[in-house]
Amino acid sequence: MINFNVPPVVGGEVEFIEDAIKDRKICGDGKYTKLCNQWFKEHTNAGGVLMTTSCTHATELAALLCDIQPGDEVIMPSYTFVSTADAFVLRGAKVVFVDIRPDTMNIDENLIEEAITDRTRAIVPVHYAGVSCEMDRIMDIARKHNLFVVEDAAQGVMSEYKGQALGTIGDIGCYSFHETKNLSMGEGGAILIKDKDKLELAEIIREKGTNRSKFFRGQIDKYTWVEAGSSYLPSELNCAYLWAQLLKADEIFSNRMAIWDRYYEELKPLENKGIISLPFVPTNCKHNAHMFYIKSKDLYERTELISYLKENGVMAVFHYIPLHSAPAGKKYGVFHGEDKFTTKESERLLRLPLYYGMNYEDQSKVIELVKLFYSRK
Repeated sequence: MINFNVPPVVGGEVEFIEDAIKDRKICGDGKYTKLCNQWFKEHTNAGGVLMTTSCTHATELAALLCDIQPGDEVIMPSYTFVSTADAFVLRGAKVVFVDIRPDTMNIDENLIEEAITDRTRAIVPVHYAGVSCEMDRIMDIARKHNLFVVEDAAQGVMSEYKGQALGTIGDIGCYSFHETKNLSMGEGGAILIKDKDKLELAEIIREKGTNRSKFFRGQIDKYTWVEAGSSYLPSELNCAYLWAQLLKADEIFSNRMAIWDRYYEELKPLENKGIISLPFVPTNCKHNAHMFYIKSKDLYERTELISYLKENGVMAVFHYIPLHSAPAGKKYGVFHGEDKFTTKESERLLRLPLYYGMNYEDQSKVIELVKLFYSRK
């Protein structure tokens, strides 16, 4: 069976985990947490970076930093993972979903402004498949209406928009290092913050509401409870695992890009014939080969293709069920305007296996099976 995903392993993970254990410092904010923080700060030019226990928690922390209150409204696409909405729902906010662009599967920047009310507090663009939303337009709207922008860049590590790292364009950015992501620590994430004052507050909230980080830097002689907070600090063991991959991040990136490019080249003739659609990457975007998807004619054809691939030893999957159609989506949110593309396009999309180290023969099998499926139709 060709798996849909295989978590990355580059060879140094065990060595660094053992080193963390020998240091007797495994609870977080030790050597490896700091190394990861610094790597992302240097590679993204972010104002500040803090590792977190997950991208979900990074987004929850972002909602706290934006001071989201009950009754506030937050605009986002419906085509996203539940965590994007959960973070704001937990603060009592109403989620306002708007339609997506069919080319990138990202929020339609031209529909955001008409969804803004006097209760709107934030816009949450989701960079689907590591391809950036149209951030210039989104930032213009946010400045005009004095709104926060929280980038859900869970899939966007090492992707760029006009030369800027995703996650660093808005006020706050959130990364994921789940086992399905390009770089993984099993479960984990990071929050990227522009504003220095918000970075200091984030440190406090992340450390159970204490100023413990200042204490360990020698800025104060004792630490205490200063704000409401939680525990968003990852274990040193997780960060040690991730550190091994950060040292080989360029190699992982290049390997995934080669796999992505081959899929695109081999399947492009099917798109040229109007049989399937392939991913679209705008010219001002640099993507990270987080996933490769195709779009079939409709839901029925996609279901047939998934079954055909599975019967022949290949795991391929569809992605999100639009949140506005879910029970919680109906309870906590509303879809503004017409659902012209969100449901229709989500029902066509099928993700093919793509992971670091996927061998040539396995990819050849996937490609040939897709071609065979459509030649028989």
